[in-house]
This record gives sequence, C-alpha cells and structure tokens, in this order.
Amino acid sequence: MCFKIKGCLMIKDSRLFKKWPVEYRWNEPQGSESTINACCSTTTIYPNSNIATMDEGVKARRTNILDTLRHHSNKCARYMLAHSIGRCLLYPGSVCLFNKVPLSLVVHGRMRLIEEFNGKRAKLIARDGNEIDTMFVDRRKKKTLENRRTKLVICCEGNGSFYEVGCIFTPLKAGYSVLGWNHPGYARSTGKPYPQNDVNAMDVVLQYAVRRLHFTLPDIVIYGYSLGSYTATWAAMTYPELGALVLDASFDSLLPLAMKVITESWRSLVLQTVAEHFNLNVAEMLCQYQGPVLLIRRTLDEVTSTQFDPETHLPIIRTNRANELLMQMLRSRYPNIIAGEEEAVYHWLGADCPHLEILIYKFFYKVDEEWCLQVLESYKARLGPNTAFPWKVGEGLGHAQKQQLALFLAKKHLKNVETTHGRTLPPDEFEMPWKL
Repeated sequence: MCFKIKGCLMIKDSRLFKKWPVEYRWNEPQGSESTINACCSTTTIYPNSNIATMDEGVKARRTNILDTLRHHSNKCARYMLAHSIGRCLLYPGSVCLFNKVPLSLVVHGRMRLIEEFNGKRAKLIARDGNEIDTMFVDRRKKKTLENRRTKLVICCEGNGSFYEVGCIFTPLKAGYSVLGWNHPGYARSTGKPYPQNDVNAMDVVLQYAVRRLHFTLPDIVIYGYSLGSYTATWAAMTYPELGALVLDASFDSLLPLAMKVITESWRSLVLQTVAEHFNLNVAEMLCQYQGPVLLIRRTLDEVTSTQFDPETHLPIIRTNRANELLMQMLRSRYPNIIAGEEEAVYHWLGADCPHLEILIYKFFYKVDEEWCLQVLESYKARLGPNTAFPWKVGEGLGHAQKQQLALFLAKKHLKNVETTHGRTLPPDEFEMPWKL
C-alpha cells in the first residue's frame, strides 16, 4: 500500500512539473534592466573529450595500428567508466533508485518552502535543453538584520542533496533572500549531471536571478556546498562582478579525494577518467575570482579529509582539502606574503582544537591584527579601490612580519565549524566574507 502511494505521488509530481510553464530560457533577449554580461555565458572551461576528433586520424598515420587500437580501447573504457559507475558514485542524487527513495521528503520540503516561506517555484531551460527546477524565496520586503534581505544567496547543493531539503535552509533561516536549484537529473530537473550540464544549469539560474528577479550581480552571493563548490566557483570566475563567494565543505580538486578510495590497480584508469570527464578544478577557478571569499572548513569532515586517526577514526584536520584550496587562493592573491611563510600557515591549519589554534595564532606567532589591517589598508589606499589581485604587498617586510600577515589573511578567509560533512550548517555559522 505504501509503495502504491509513493508511486502515485511520484507520477503526479513528475506530471505536474512537466506541465509547469517555462519561466525563463537561457537565450531570451537581454532586457535593459539587466546588468549581466550575456557574452560571459558562452564561457566553457570543461573540455569535452567524449567525441573523437579528426586529429586522431593524423595521429594514427604516425603510429602503428596496435598503438592506435590500444589508445581507442582505453578511451572507450574511460568513457564507459565515467558514464556508468563514475556518474553513480559522484552524483548519487541522479541515480533513479536514490532519486525515488526520498520523494516524500522532497515533496514535503518543497511544500514547506512554498507555504511557510512563500517560495516561488520556476522552471528554467538551460543551454543544453535541460529543465532546471528552482525555488526562490524573496525577503526584500521584510525587515532583517544588516539589510540581509537585499542580498540574494544562490545555493549550489552537494552531490546527494536537493534544494527542497538541502543547504538552502541555512541562508534562508539567517534572513537572506535565497534561490535554490537542483542539478540536472536530480528530483524534477531533467538531464544528466555531468560537469558541463551543471555549468549550463548554473548559468541559466544566474541569468534568471538578474533578468527576472531583478537582482544586480554585486548583490548576489554564491553559496557552494561540497560538490556544489564546482558550479559556485565557475559562476564566480565567469561573472566577476558577483558580490561574494562562500564555499562550505569544499575541496581544491577531485583527484586527491578519488585517490583515497581506490586500489593501486585502478589508480591509472581512475586518474585519467577523472581528468577527462570530471575535471572539477575548484581551486583553479577560485584563483580567477577577485571578490570576497569565505571558506568554511568542517573540522570533522570525513569526506574532504584524506587521512584518519588510527585510534579515534576521526579525520585528521591537516589533510582536509579545504587547506589546499585556501593556500592556492592566498598564493595567487598575496604571493609576496605567502612565499616562504607557508609553513606557518600549515602549522595553524593543523591545529586540531580551538585552544591550540589560538595558542599558535596569538602566542606562538604573536599576530597583531591591528598592524596587519593597517598594512593592507595602507597598500590598498596607495593603489586605489579597484586594485586587482595579485597584490605586491609584503615587499621589504621581515620574516616575522610576513608570518603575521599570512596568518591574518588565512584566518580572515577560513572559518572552522565543528561538524561532519553531511549535517546542515547552522544559520548562525553562515556569514558574509571579509572585505577589506
């Protein structure tokens, strides 16, 4: 009986969204009220290596037949791995069985957003033809702290979550206007959640936020949770006028995380498959964004950490990949400060409790925050408010002074939250990034 009820619910929900009117298409003409740059949406950073090119014919003439056959057989094996087991492992929310199990929770969550928060559901058509299911909660007419209602937080969910029950509730309960969307193939969004499809979905969501919901790019904050950090950083790289970027339980690249769960015999095949089909180069894209950034590192994150304590089985915080994400961003923005002082930052990042973190920061390296802020503000004042990264600040400073600045900047860009990967971030832990 329960199975029949869930089956009917699933069919009814599916038919309802199929008949839902289209609110916005990716190629609609740009209105005069929009501040978004339409040409940005053509940016493609994910290489499509699924289709053989004419160049392979040239290569074949320069190699023997055996090498050519081996090349194509290996490429086919990687393609099959990516489009079968690979997709199921990386995007479990798109798997048919997983997608049906939480159906009642998804429908209940959606109804809650509509009834309790006056949410507006909308269907968007992405560049690849996929239908993207979205939910918008408008807080602009309500009084909230620090004018939070005027900012729109676009939420990019993780690989196993949906906007109906995911990270959207964190900024929502914190008082912000929010826009949630489901990956292609998740719940009622159609298609398959490969990186390029995800990018297309993110692109149309951003266009919709500006051209239909009438938010300006500087008033939009992108919140990327876990795997959602990929589309979040793509958006920040592609639309540099975005107001801020918050990455929660994130990582620098997918490769180190993939390596910790595979055996040595599969290592080469998986490495090449990830590089060709799932190149989630979060750090590379993050370094191209000039705006304010906050990284939320979950100190008990069992997913983004690569090593665990043999006795307690807890993740070792110094192996959390958010550390590398932070370091790559700091290197790209403040090269003269970070160069030679990475050991001090890693020392602080390796603190496994708040008390040790304070001891390292305040007593071991004796960081003078007022002096650090004065140095950075003075540099910015000399070069003007629109000074782009990388900054040359730090030239001529001594070893101890650079250490202080390096740790000050690390603390301003990274926030620790004592929780595991799968828990929803408490609303009081969500905040806007530091801005000089």
